[in-house]
Amino acid sequence: MEAPAAPRNPADPGVVTAEIVVNSPDQMVELGRRLAKLLRAGDLVMLTGELGAGKTTMTRGLGEGLGVRGAVTSPTFVIARVHPSLGDGPPLVHVDAYRLGGGLDEMEDLDLDVSLSDSVIVVEWGEGKVEELTDDRLHLLIHRAAGDTTDEVRRVAVTGVGERWAPVDLGVLSA
Repeated sequence: MEAPAAPRNPADPGVVTAEIVVNSPDQMVELGRRLAKLLRAGDLVMLTGELGAGKTTMTRGLGEGLGVRGAVTSPTFVIARVHPSLGDGPPLVHVDAYRLGGGLDEMEDLDLDVSLSDSVIVVEWGEGKVEELTDDRLHLLIHRAAGDTTDEVRRVAVTGVGERWAPVDLGVLSA
């Protein structure tokens, strides 16, 4: 994996960005493990990317890095899964909002606002649906080659929004 330094967005100094190139599913899992080291209870992570981009693969690495119980698989049909911590870290709440059409109103049934303070919440397909939960969030936009391709390369744009992420060096994700 490779990435340039994590620059501050000059238009909004509360936004920190980094871009990482991932060449395989194993590297996507490893990126998730590294990201887990930056996370703490109360963090919201939004994952955006088309089908097959690697959102669940990334979350699998997060689960491994956080040391949670249970295999991290796509929660598309159950909408949300809670993976309790096997140690003293926070649980992982993994949400797939793909089938949810509305905004935060439809998400309220999941009680994410209740879980947020003591969990790490990862929401696939959450853009436009969960931003109102908190002013501080991490957004990962995963780009892959379009069309029928076997290309494994992904470009992951990581954006930290809010005071929580302002002091965090997202460049460590490419190490």
